[in-house]
Parts: sequence; structure tokens; C-alpha cells
Amino acid sequence: MIKVKNIILAFGLMLVFSSVKAQVKLGDTFPDIELQSNQNTVVKLDSFKGKTVLVDFWASWCGPCRLANRKLVKIYDSYKDKDFEIVGISIDTDKTKWLNAIAKDKMKHQQLIDAKGFDAKSAVAFGVEELPAAYLFDTTGKLIAINPTEEEIIAQIKK
Repeated sequence: MIKVKNIILAFGLMLVFSSVKAQVKLGDTFPDIELQSNQNTVVKLDSFKGKTVLVDFWASWCGPCRLANRKLVKIYDSYKDKDFEIVGISIDTDKTKWLNAIAKDKMKHQQLIDAKGFDAKSAVAFGVEELPAAYLFDTTGKLIAINPTEEEIIAQIKK
């Protein structure tokens, strides 16, 4: 009877651990993700390889995200000509609110949407559990920082 309980326990643990969210880790490369942009084009995340890239998860309903957008707009305007890109990924479920937020916040950097909230494929791949969440990739497409400071972003751009 003990062997049967151990087998059942082992099987149960395998199920639990196999369903754990995938999450990018430092040193990983861009996840294989394609999303729709605010320009109605499909954009593949690894198409930005060759630039320093900040992937920024946000949503129109997220107050701290909207405040962070102001800083991101300034950083983008200052460094967009230095092989730097910001890729905003919204997990909004309402595309109209997403588009209105982009316009209101005057965001000119790349904007993508994965409209399934925290269950969105991109949010799961990155392990996003709260907003805003940011991931900094170097020019080779390797993740070098999670939730970097403005100083860390600028230092990487200047490398």
C-alpha cells in the first residue's frame, strides 16, 4: 500500500511541476512570440535583435504603468537613434482602451497587444505576475536585466 501511495504522490508532483509557468531567466534569448501591433501588423519579438531592447508589459488600466509610460517616452525620444527600442506589450483585454492609452500617453515606440490579461501567452512566457514589468535585452537578444532602473537601461545603451 505504501508503494501505491508513493507512486500516486510522485505522479501528482509531476503534474504540479509540469504546469508551473514558464519564465524567462537572465541569459535567455527572446521568446518565440508574434503579436499584433497598434499598426495592425504582426511583429515577431526576435526581429529586434541587433538593438538594445526594453520589453515593457503594461495595461491601460494600470496606474503605475501609465506613470512609467511618461519616463519611457522620454528615454525613447533620447535614445531611439542609438540602436535602442522599447517594445510595449499590453495585456489589455479591450483594444480600444489600449489604443486610446497609446495616443493619450504619446507613445511612439513599438506597441503590441496580447489581449488575454495575465493569461496571455507572452505574459506566461515572461512570467509576468504584476504590472508594470520590464525586461532588458542586449544587442544579441540575451536577457540581461529584469525590471531595470533607468540608469541600468541608459548604461546598456551606451555600451
